[in-house]
Amino acid sequence: MSGKTEEIEKTGRIHSIETLGGADGPGLRMVIFMQGCPLRCIYCHNPDTWDRNGGREFTAEALVQKAMHYRTYFGREGGVTLSGGEPLMQPLFAAELFKQLKKADINTALDTAGTIPSEDVAKVLANTDTVLLDIKMPDQERYDQYIGGSLSTTMNFLHAASAAGCRIWIRHVVVPGINDKKDDIVSLCSLIYDSGVAVERMELLPYHKMGIEKYKLLGLSYRLAEVQELGEGRLAKLLEYCLEELPELFRAIKK
Repeated sequence: MSGKTEEIEKTGRIHSIETLGGADGPGLRMVIFMQGCPLRCIYCHNPDTWDRNGGREFTAEALVQKAMHYRTYFGREGGVTLSGGEPLMQPLFAAELFKQLKKADINTALDTAGTIPSEDVAKVLANTDTVLLDIKMPDQERYDQYIGGSLSTTMNFLHAASAAGCRIWIRHVVVPGINDKKDDIVSLCSLIYDSGVAVERMELLPYHKMGIEKYKLLGLSYRLAEVQELGEGRLAKLLEYCLEELPELFRAIKK
């Protein structure tokens, strides 16, 4: 093992920490947003996490100690979620952090696009209770156009997470004019069904513009400035399509 690798295992670059959140995994959770992302999703609301060298350095021990302060609030299902950015850009640190959290009997969740093809990913999954897998688009053509990643890599990760025994939640951001048609949702459901992986939950997340000010501060252009946020009525209709197409696949469907 190289000296550089040992250094990466000891500290991770962290963008921010949400002490108690209810939107990123089961129960109440401490959400750790990590720095670095190889994707450039057209609707991303956290462009300030893209830089792998941004944020602040934390040790795994410091984060576990912080989580212990909130353990009482986690309850039976809550715990710690690693999000980003893309947490798998720092796989060895993520693996070490999850290892220490499990030793402290704290539930772990990984919020990822599954877009990093690395042998080290298995080390993270070994101590992951729940994977929140963001399938960005239902086909490679739109990955190329709006995301910049590989759908096949994401699907390979889905199989790896299932093989590791993780609970699987699927997440999918719906953007008007890009992936908000019935056929788009049917394609997504078919993709998941054809994978043969048991999915516990699916979340359709409405596109919003809450990150637009960050683009201005960073001097970046925001390509969806003219696109309206997704309305609740449209989202409810898309959820109905999911239930019609694959009612046996999901135990629960959530916005």
